[in-house]
Amino acid sequence: MPNWGGGNKCGACGRTVYHAEEVQCDGRSFHRCCFLCMVCRKNLDSTTVAIHDDEVYCKSCYGKKYGPKGYGYGQGAGTLNMDRGERLGIKAENVQPHRPTTNPNTSKFAQKFGGAEKCSRCGDSVYAAEKVIGAGKPWHKNCFRCAKCGKSLESTTLTEKEGEIYCKGCYAKNFGPKGFGYGQGAGALVHAQ
Repeated sequence: MPNWGGGNKCGACGRTVYHAEEVQCDGRSFHRCCFLCMVCRKNLDSTTVAIHDDEVYCKSCYGKKYGPKGYGYGQGAGTLNMDRGERLGIKAENVQPHRPTTNPNTSKFAQKFGGAEKCSRCGDSVYAAEKVIGAGKPWHKNCFRCAKCGKSLESTTLTEKEGEIYCKGCYAKNFGPKGFGYGQGAGALVHAQ
């Protein structure tokens, strides 16, 4: 007996998908409203979908769950949040607590006598492969972080005060102008008594 008016089954909900509402991906059919990322539930299309086995993800969630891990990956504007992927089953890394700068820069002595320069944050030797220069001092890549919030810095995003480095946000909050009209965003327009 023919299957009148029937269609393929949706890869997400299992119900019949009719032609007018069908989205095809990887040989499977989906309702347009069921074609969502399995983690963040955002709508997907052919430019944003990433497939792993029978699961569909947006490219961002796919990268967090299955992409490369470690230092140097995920730099840029797309990673400015503090999401470490715990909801994806990724175990959080142990981040060492911030240690303020205690050692002076010994770079001239080190260059003259052949020793390695000392990191401005931890005081250990900094070798060329792991050296970052910021505020005129050498740092380990992992030590090149804001003194207040611990956020990784780049040469374009740091500000320096009294030998310590800060992200622009923490610098503005702690050392910027104070008083009425110098808040950050709409939340600062509220007058508290």
